[in-house]
Amino acid sequence: MPRPEKLSLSHARRTLLRAHGLDAPRPSRTGPVTLRQVEQLGTRLGVVQIDSVNVLARAHLVPAFSRLGPYDVGLLDRATGSAPRRLVESWAHQASFVPVESYPLLEWRRQAYQREAWGGIAAVATTHGNIVDDVRAIVAERGPVTASEVQVEFEAEHPTRKVEWGWNWSIAKRVLEFLFFTGEVASAGRNPAFERRYDLTERVLPAHVLAATPPDEPDAVRELVAIAARAHGIGSTRSLADHFRLRMAPTQRAIDELVEDGVLTPVQVDGWGRAYRHRTATTPRRATGAALLNPFDPLVFERRTVEALFGLRYRIEVYVPEPRRVWGYYVLPFLLGEELAALVDLKADRAAGVLEVRAAHGTLGTAGAGPAAVAAALAAELELAARWLGLDSVRVGSATRPAAGDLAAEVRAATAAVAA
Repeated sequence: MPRPEKLSLSHARRTLLRAHGLDAPRPSRTGPVTLRQVEQLGTRLGVVQIDSVNVLARAHLVPAFSRLGPYDVGLLDRATGSAPRRLVESWAHQASFVPVESYPLLEWRRQAYQREAWGGIAAVATTHGNIVDDVRAIVAERGPVTASEVQVEFEAEHPTRKVEWGWNWSIAKRVLEFLFFTGEVASAGRNPAFERRYDLTERVLPAHVLAATPPDEPDAVRELVAIAARAHGIGSTRSLADHFRLRMAPTQRAIDELVEDGVLTPVQVDGWGRAYRHRTATTPRRATGAALLNPFDPLVFERRTVEALFGLRYRIEVYVPEPRRVWGYYVLPFLLGEELAALVDLKADRAAGVLEVRAAHGTLGTAGAGPAAVAAALAAELELAARWLGLDSVRVGSATRPAAGDLAAEVRAATAAVAA
């Protein structure tokens, strides 16, 4: 067997960015972003993680902005909440949207809920079996329904408590999440409070998806790994497994089969090690894009890969006590060229109509862009993000709360220049 081709870190980064659609400036448009473009992006990424933190914008909304620019977020609501659905919720990389065609590929996980489900979900069938039957009947009769609407039927006998597992989940929420994980019910969309609206799966998924025969676990894992590899262009076993939160051993078996089939090619990346390049991957000569990435963007899913490729040890610090935070509360990496050149802690102050920059830190980076150049590019991106979010201006710190970070002064000056 020939030795794997040797690649530089720069080559690997540019391959990764091209696959993600982040290697070049966003294309200029003569009209608004379309539903089809949002759908195509979901297919390209393979999975879009959902998270409820709304300090800036819900996590699933930002990847499309990063790649397509300002767009009507109602398009994503249409793609996920109206028939025929283009994207559907499933447990993929945590709670996520996936293309509807990928839903059958995760059936093995739903079937193996006792092994695959998180927290106390797996125990619901045995500990609350009679309530499971009652909730099934309510969804069948009244769906789509939220957990709070269903809980009304059980509150007298099973009151919601202040301290429980599952973020104080009610009994109805536990049961509905069990039925959701196992695929008996699906998400018909979200209400304005971001609550799932549960309905019978056969009333949510398109007919052609319902009619598809789910593959067995090895075949499904192989296809999921292929999707992950196409989404990243190049990846290690760990990063390809992490895309759909697969176990390492079956992921490696799938990789070996995909190599044998010519779908993947082993490569050796300086400073990263063994990786695998998808046969459709291409590598631009230069990376020239700029984008804010939310902490749940697929590009930065696997933090050890981020550290190996971009030289940045990045962790989300939402759950870290404030005195121990290094970067801030809700910190977004700023991509400039092929660098993650800055980390910026942002908050959308909707009442004041302001995008607040609470901290801006330069990073060691990989290509050595100077602070002034990074700040100027970041300021332009912040102005674009503010317009997308319907905010009037960008504010770097305030009189009572100065912005932290070694890049804050440069960003303040650059933001003032953009606004002038």
